Amino acid sequence: MLYLSPDDIMAAADFDAVMDAIEQAYRIDLSGDFEMPVRMHVENGENTLLYMPCFLKNIFGTKMLSLFPGNSAKQRPVIEGIVLLNDGETGTPVAILDGARLTAIRTGAVGGTAVRHITPVNAVSLGLIGAGIQGFYQVLFACTARKIKTVAVYDQIDSKLDSFCSRLSEALPNVKVEKAGTVEELLEKSEIVITATPATKPVLPNEQELLRGKSFIGIGSYKLEMREYPQILYRLINKVLIDTEHGLEESGDLIIPLQNKWIEEEQIIKFGSFLRERSDGAARDETMFFKSVGMALFDIVVSEHIYKKALENKIGTVLV
Repeated sequence: MLYLSPDDIMAAADFDAVMDAIEQAYRIDLSGDFEMPVRMHVENGENTLLYMPCFLKNIFGTKMLSLFPGNSAKQRPVIEGIVLLNDGETGTPVAILDGARLTAIRTGAVGGTAVRHITPVNAVSLGLIGAGIQGFYQVLFACTARKIKTVAVYDQIDSKLDSFCSRLSEALPNVKVEKAGTVEELLEKSEIVITATPATKPVLPNEQELLRGKSFIGIGSYKLEMREYPQILYRLINKVLIDTEHGLEESGDLIIPLQNKWIEEEQIIKFGSFLRERSDGAARDETMFFKSVGMALFDIVVSEHIYKKALENKIGTVLV
């Protein structure tokens, strides 16, 4: 059995290839050729255990994560866990991957894949709201998907922005990274906007002209009470693209607009179906919205891809 640490995962992960793996996961999703039980949430106060199995033809696996929000104050990661991969024929465990890094990589790749297909092909400016680990990888993948020249970053906790922007600048030496003093300033500077926050009320202003013609990637809002997007956005869009139908039961950015008739259910389209019909990027003046809550299928497809690359390149630690 092979163990892949966070550094091992990074060494084995080519970002373009990981986004290709996400596109393959969307095709598998449309085919129905997999088994994915509803993920289990176990709540213990403010802490959560997530248990997410998924079965493919030749391999299956389970991601197990703990989410402890209080870890931030203890200088500990909020998300920790593992992914266990098993041989599909014998059930034998073949690999253990660091769950937090795998989650960051595959979530970044989900956002990056959306950037590939719903943003103008010549978009060069990106805005990020939420200077956390998810936001960091969203920017890395977005800058792989498009030739981004400038990144504006906003977070309610201003004290964390300097170090965050410094790390991004180091990772992206050819991209200008800067703090945005306000969300309005960020919107004025950005063609693509990524939100990656745990907000319970919209992080964007309810102002039509500030939102019109932009491409929005929603990564936060994975619970009913969470929302990142204001009512006015839903007047500007013809459709909401979602990665999985589970979002209709989990995300406040989908449930609340449906309940209030801001959008109709027929306007919600699975991203795999969208890819099958169109993949040439958005028009310059088109307002687009992609909402992700994630699914175990992404984790297992990306884990298998990284596991195979690690074997090819002799990366990782053999445990048994």
